[in-house]
Amino acid sequence: MLRVAVVGSGPSGVYTAQALLQQSRVPDVRVHVLDRLPTPYGLVRYGVAPDHEKIKSLQSQLRAVLEDDRITFLGHTEVGGEGGLSPARLKELYHAVVYCVGAASDRPLAVPGEGLPGSFSATEFVSWYSAHPDAARDGFALLARSAVVIGVGNVALDVARILARGAAELRGTDVPRAALESLGTSRVRDVHIVGRRGPSQARFTTKELRELGALPRARIVVDGAELMLDPAYAAVAGGPEGPPPPAVVRRNLDVLRGWAAAPPTAAVDGERRIRLRFFLRPVELLGRDGRVAGVRFARTAPDGAGGVRDTGVYEDVEAQLVLRAVGYRGTPLPGLPFDPVRGIVPHLAGRVVRDGTASPGEYVAGWIKRGPTGVIGSNRSCAKETVASLLEDAPLLVHREVSADPLGALRDEGLRPVEWEGWLSIERAESALGRSLGRRRVKIPDWPGLLGAAGDGRG
Repeated sequence: MLRVAVVGSGPSGVYTAQALLQQSRVPDVRVHVLDRLPTPYGLVRYGVAPDHEKIKSLQSQLRAVLEDDRITFLGHTEVGGEGGLSPARLKELYHAVVYCVGAASDRPLAVPGEGLPGSFSATEFVSWYSAHPDAARDGFALLARSAVVIGVGNVALDVARILARGAAELRGTDVPRAALESLGTSRVRDVHIVGRRGPSQARFTTKELRELGALPRARIVVDGAELMLDPAYAAVAGGPEGPPPPAVVRRNLDVLRGWAAAPPTAAVDGERRIRLRFFLRPVELLGRDGRVAGVRFARTAPDGAGGVRDTGVYEDVEAQLVLRAVGYRGTPLPGLPFDPVRGIVPHLAGRVVRDGTASPGEYVAGWIKRGPTGVIGSNRSCAKETVASLLEDAPLLVHREVSADPLGALRDEGLRPVEWEGWLSIERAESALGRSLGRRRVKIPDWPGLLGAAGDGRG
């Protein structure tokens, strides 16, 4: 029997477990899926926006994998952290360990004033409205009049869309009670989404972009003059001829051009304005009375080589709330090697590399392997590559002596994992909470609540 531990129960971890079950080279495989949280699904539960029901429905596919009899889910099982299991200990318990721990930290702006109250990472904001048990319970300046979201990827559009939605539109989702109440009293009326480069280099998808235009009581404001600074946009709009942009870029530019050309309309009571801005680089967060009060931007322009240059012109944008959405980054896991430049664990086709040599029995998949790139589906091919490497090594790995009862060994060390029945108890508790509030299922947002709901499902 080949015993494998998969650390992380998000898409990359579940796809890794699935690939192990679907292969035929090693007929007898048992997989333990370990997660620091008592709940499975990773960013599908704690990163996908609550109003993206279709993407969140991916949980049903992940669930089908985790319910296989050859897989054991072990939530609330820390690996690498203080008091958690070390990679060395995991190697004693399992023939192979695959680390699918994602990219948990966010990239900073590294500008003066970034630490002012009222300045947050988009990751913190997403964790708050997604009910992550590590999230801050309050502190978001939703009584602000103006918010600036720095970044032009899908996460930036997600947080801007949530800021612009009314509480009534989110009541049918699983947003936690406190977050829904805060969003219901929000006074934010202007949301600025700002990128340092042009619209053709933005990372959002056309679907996400169009969703902004479909928001009720929201008006999209785009400056056509900023769009025309982008050579690709100028070509699409009938300007100087140039190489045709990719299809997704052309679709995005067509959407933005339509918004820029729309005639101005009179303001409606309660309306929120979403302003898409380009070619502005943040250089400082401005403060007043000890809190963030605005962002100073340097106007940029294309440099002819795919980047931008500063023009010497500056613009201040009022904001009492600033959310940076400029990317994720992997963090070191104690006991594993780490490449601080790329923010990943060094590897060869998924095999962890220690001191220049592949380490037998240690593997990585997902963002900690390749960096925070791609979409959810990208994790499937990534996991298959790693599993192929593991299976090549399996004839040697399976003969290594390991614990005959790794779960029992974990319990002997004082761990009380939340097993699958415990997770099902949490689901039932969240459904009951939703019914008590006249809503559908509502997430439990704190550690005591989650562990209490798990009840007898803890090992």
